[in-house]
Amino acid sequence: MGVLNPTGYKNKKLNQNYNNFKMKQEDYSWCPSTIRNILKNDIYIGNVTQGKRRVKSYKIHKVEQVPENEWITVENMHEPIIEKELFKKAQELRKIDTRVQKNGNLSIWAGILKCADCGRAMHKKYCKNKKGTVYEYYICGTYRKKSNKLCTKHTLKVEELEKSVLEVIKLHIDLLIDTEKLLEQINKLVTQKLVNENTQNIKQAKKREIEKINNLKRGLYEDWKNDYITKEEYLEYKQKYEQDINKLKEIIINLDKQKEKQEEIINGNSLWIENFKANKNITKLDRDIITELIDYIEVHENKEITIHFKFMNEKLFELNTHNAIMVKNKI
Repeated sequence: MGVLNPTGYKNKKLNQNYNNFKMKQEDYSWCPSTIRNILKNDIYIGNVTQGKRRVKSYKIHKVEQVPENEWITVENMHEPIIEKELFKKAQELRKIDTRVQKNGNLSIWAGILKCADCGRAMHKKYCKNKKGTVYEYYICGTYRKKSNKLCTKHTLKVEELEKSVLEVIKLHIDLLIDTEKLLEQINKLVTQKLVNENTQNIKQAKKREIEKINNLKRGLYEDWKNDYITKEEYLEYKQKYEQDINKLKEIIINLDKQKEKQEEIINGNSLWIENFKANKNITKLDRDIITELIDYIEVHENKEITIHFKFMNEKLFELNTHNAIMVKNKI
């Protein structure tokens, strides 16, 4: 794309005599590690993350890496230059285990196919038939790399795979027409105000229960001091009340989450619907479509596939190569 790498920028734009011993190629060649650091840096969506490194102790001045779950992140500290959905998509793609082929191309199925029995990634192979025609197929990685005693072949031709997945996606798009009609009916029958009031009433009731338990908990100490109950009974009741309070707080948190999901459905703004609608006239699969819509695909020994889509109310479509389609809800 003609974008200078950091070394090239310093030399050509800033007129600095800068040499990077790691960069042995031209000024437009980027290190994979630099690209990885850019892709995972949440500063581009307005966040500031600190505490990634620390000194081991005041005696040992050695800097060590801090586990990611201990980092301190403050959101919306400045104006983002990347949309959060795009950043989230990049993180999902980074998790996919992919390998570039010998010709330098990335297969559209890389990191997507898994063996339904052992869970290992499927490996791509080439075969030539008696007529000399070369065709591609996938085979279980455990069977191919480790042992035929640990798993079976689970072979599936790429041609059959593409045909099956394309048919399922088209079926999904057709079903969305009915889904959108259903969403319109929900909007008429269940207004946003009703959902908010219902959730708010339940939350208020739970908060009253928490206050009631807190009052009982405060009275426990007086009962213990007045010798109405023993210390063991005091500690036992105190622990029980604290557990009850934590459960009620968890219910309130889940209510807020459910409310957000209901609002998403009622408003008809579900991201997965928009993603599918964007591919309404699809005739051929590519890498972008697959990673946009599909989480992963399981390949069964009998050549059936189970497609795990990326959306809230996930439906698993099982489609074998003989066009037998089964649809079941995963709740």
